[in-house]
Amino acid sequence: MRAFRELMDVYNVEDYMACATSAMRDVTNGPEVVKRVSEIGIDIAIIDGTKEAEIIYNSHLEAKMDMDKVYLYIDVGGGSTELSLFANAKLVNSKSFNLGTIRILDNKDEQETWDDLKEWVTTNTKMYKQVYGIGTGGNINKLSRLANEKGDKPISYAKLKALYHYLTSYSLKERITLLGLNDDRADVIIPATEIFMTIMKYGHLKQIMVPRVGLVDGVIHTLIKKNLLK
Repeated sequence: MRAFRELMDVYNVEDYMACATSAMRDVTNGPEVVKRVSEIGIDIAIIDGTKEAEIIYNSHLEAKMDMDKVYLYIDVGGGSTELSLFANAKLVNSKSFNLGTIRILDNKDEQETWDDLKEWVTTNTKMYKQVYGIGTGGNINKLSRLANEKGDKPISYAKLKALYHYLTSYSLKERITLLGLNDDRADVIIPATEIFMTIMKYGHLKQIMVPRVGLVDGVIHTLIKKNLLK
């Protein structure tokens, strides 16, 4: 963090946002970490799932939406999964679940959380005739590239399921050496796919779009908007 502060000084940075998400929300010493980092000149905000979704929405996600359609935004991270439902390009409901790729790999996911996820998705989508998925995060970006050469087409539930079976047919080592996945992607991509498949199944999502935007994009647009209003 000291290096970040020094870089900010070198480039005369006048405004910034430093956001901490799921991992910092979970640890007991989060406030202490924030205090220690503030001593070197960086103020970190520990944001909840709703705020995280709001920031990502500021990445001009609404520009990718059809006003007449209903969308379920899905962001799968290492510690949590953020869900936000949009209708008429307006946020209808959102929730954060303690269900992430690292949490699953470490066997720290709980059946109750899976059940809560399924219930929330079912309850919040059942009144709509058709719901379209929007996925963000490194794992869905990689899945999109694996599913489509150009990586700009929606992924169907059937395609995602086929990809899951294809990936799980290889060992972790083979996913790295034969499929060319990065070391830090080859393991987490499996639980990430399981989360996306579960949400698509219970929300009856036929396909999911991958606009390749995330929290960092939202932070940039939030700062631009803030400073333009000055």
